[in-house]
Amino acid sequence: MYAGVDLGATNVRAVVGDETATVLGRDRRATPSASGIAVTEAVLDALRAAADHAGTTPERLHAVGVGSIGPLDLAAGVVDDPANLPAVERIPLTGPIENLVDGPVYLHNDTTAAVIGERFHADRNPDDMAYLTVSSGVGAGVCVDGHILSGWDGNAGEIGHTTVDPSGAMPCGCGGSGHWEAYCAGTNIPAYAGHLHETAAVETDLPLDAPDFAAADVFAAGDDDPLAALVLERVGRWNAIGVANLVHAYAPLVVSVGGGVALNNPDRVLDPIREQLPELVISNVPEVRLTSLGDDVGVKGALASAVTGGTGDRTRVRG
Repeated sequence: MYAGVDLGATNVRAVVGDETATVLGRDRRATPSASGIAVTEAVLDALRAAADHAGTTPERLHAVGVGSIGPLDLAAGVVDDPANLPAVERIPLTGPIENLVDGPVYLHNDTTAAVIGERFHADRNPDDMAYLTVSSGVGAGVCVDGHILSGWDGNAGEIGHTTVDPSGAMPCGCGGSGHWEAYCAGTNIPAYAGHLHETAAVETDLPLDAPDFAAADVFAAGDDDPLAALVLERVGRWNAIGVANLVHAYAPLVVSVGGGVALNNPDRVLDPIREQLPELVISNVPEVRLTSLGDDVGVKGALASAVTGGTGDRTRVRG
């Protein structure tokens, strides 16, 4: 059996499956925010629980694939100073997991694992495609000419930290400003709504000062509230510009979109991209579609990575 782990800023998911990457057991739990060691322990506990649900033990797993938030340090096998977990400096992954399972661990950026999942589990996918997540962060996994791009340090595809607004009105969790993620990630949309309320003087009934004010409130009020409508219009524009940058960099034929923000609001996220992309790109306009794998795209991609020796290539499935 094999295992896949999806480590996000909100949740840790783990699955255990067979050599066909069929899921036999799974676990999901909240990602701790207190320390890197606490996150590592949550990953190990999720693996133990998923293995138990599959009727096996971690020691009997042949390999584990991990898709994780970044930035990564592949040489050390850790996440280093993640932007979306501000209290966490370092998350050890590869070493502790290898000690648990006594087998190889293949560590990827979470969106790289997701594009592996898209290609492995779909009936057909082109050799040139990208997976875009719009969630608590923004990032992309990219396949060019049939090759998954990971980068020498595992951090290829951190497109959420490209600049879409040169004025830098909104700060990003990484310490920069004007980044795509600073405007369109689910955790940052509430702050962007507050910024537009102050600068654009738009009336609103949104509970901007409520401690539980969230992006979901903005999307829910998009048809009725002037400020919510303005926020979604601007977010749609930033998303379209970001995807245009992705298209010009990698020329994908398909951009598959996932992440909590997109999955919960597919029309409001995808329609502005589809409508505006033709005017923003000078090359081929790709098909922009919602992932068919839902929340499982990352963890299923991580499992496929384990089964195929880190590549996601179906021809390398081990029996």
